[in-house]
Amino acid sequence: MDSEQRPTAASVFDALGAEYERAFAGSAAHRASLELLLEQLDPGSRVLDIGSGTGRPTAQALTDAGHEVLGVDVSPVMVDIASRQVPAAEFRCADIRELPLADGSFDAVCVYFSLLQLSRAEQADVLRLAARALRPDGHLAVATVPLDVEGVSGTFMGQPVQVTSFGEDAFTELVTGAGFTVLAQETDLFVPDHPAAVPEPHLFVLARRRS
Repeated sequence: MDSEQRPTAASVFDALGAEYERAFAGSAAHRASLELLLEQLDPGSRVLDIGSGTGRPTAQALTDAGHEVLGVDVSPVMVDIASRQVPAAEFRCADIRELPLADGSFDAVCVYFSLLQLSRAEQADVLRLAARALRPDGHLAVATVPLDVEGVSGTFMGQPVQVTSFGEDAFTELVTGAGFTVLAQETDLFVPDHPAAVPEPHLFVLARRRS
């Protein structure tokens, strides 16, 4: 995120902390997406988790399966929670675009719901970064809220946010344009387990980096 957006995203998720996990970690579709990714990975794979949040369910599921995980998040509160909850993974508080990553150094990249406070151009940049970080034929698991909105101000679990996203077809085109072949996609209407959250559509995409 740029210098104006970073404090906004960090402050939102600093404020939410473990409440975000309470609301969203029970998603069966999220866990199904992880299971599909796990089926593609060789033992001991190295996985980058962009926007790692509290570490659950993503980093937890991956480390439980024996994989090496680097989680990156702009929220220091989330990084602290994740480090305590998933000690088998490594977590860093950083903007992923400012973190030096060797090309082809990961077997998989996860980007679960961490693009929504970025502009459309920035979302494309992050997906291209993910492609560069992956080895040839490495896998991407990405999820978003598939709505055609740009720079819309609103409230998320009591926190002011500005949201940008794509409709389902446009988002899959964004993924393919970043250098991926889409292997599977699934939509779901998720009802968060929290009184301050509202039902929202979710889109999960599994893709492979083109060689």
